[in-house]
This record gives sequence, C-alpha cells and structure tokens, in this order.
Amino acid sequence: MFRSIKTSETNRAVVRELTKRLGVGAENLIARIAFAYSISQDRKLDLKDIANSGGKEYSSEVLFGNYLPFYIAVVCQRYGLYHTDYNIPRYVKMHIDDGLNLISEVAKENPKLPLIDFIIEQIDKGLEGLIDSYQSKEN
Repeated sequence: MFRSIKTSETNRAVVRELTKRLGVGAENLIARIAFAYSISQDRKLDLKDIANSGGKEYSSEVLFGNYLPFYIAVVCQRYGLYHTDYNIPRYVKMHIDDGLNLISEVAKENPKLPLIDFIIEQIDKGLEGLIDSYQSKEN
C-alpha cells in the first residue's frame, strides 16, 4: 500500500479551480473523479511519462477512504500487476494527473457546462457500455 499521492505542480491550481467550479467542497473528491475518468478512457499510461510531484498532496486515507483496496485492484487489473507492486502509487498518481488534465480541457472548451452535468454524462456512458457488454454476452 502507499501513504500519499502528490499531483503534478501544474495540477495544484487545476484541483482548486475544478473543485470550486464543481462546488464539492473537499479537493479530494475531484481527485477521485479525475482518477475514475482517466481509468475509464480504456488506455494504459506509460510510467516514463510521469509528471513531477510538486502539487497537491493527498493521504491515501483521505483520497480513497476505506476503498483503497478497490482502487488498487482497478490499477492491478488495468496493468496486470500484483497488489504489492511498488509501481501502483505511480499509476494512481498518473491517472489522477491525467484525469485532472482531461477534465480541465473539457471545462476550458465548455466554460458554461456545469461539471456535474459532465460527470453524470460520463456515468451514463459507462453504464450504457456495461449494459451493451452484458447484452452481447447473452446473445
């Protein structure tokens, strides 16, 4: 397991901006959303592209609460890792940074779009994908 994750230095301001725009209060929520959004993109990130760690720091407890094992399991499934692999915190960090960058771009391109609408839209897409996958297995 790991104790903390730090975003990139450039994402320190992004965390504040997106948290304010979303109106969720706690900055760890946008980090969770960013992680989930990045993971949902169905691509693998390369460790050689990891950004600096000069940004917002989150303890693993604050970031994931009692659900840390589930987040670790998602990373392990994506990258084919064992749950004690020393690179897991790096992948988590990369997906948080990636998700923050992706959401920030959406926010810039659609300045009037309430971020909660964007999040709900992404959840709907994910659920539709699950339903389609389930239905194709039945046939």
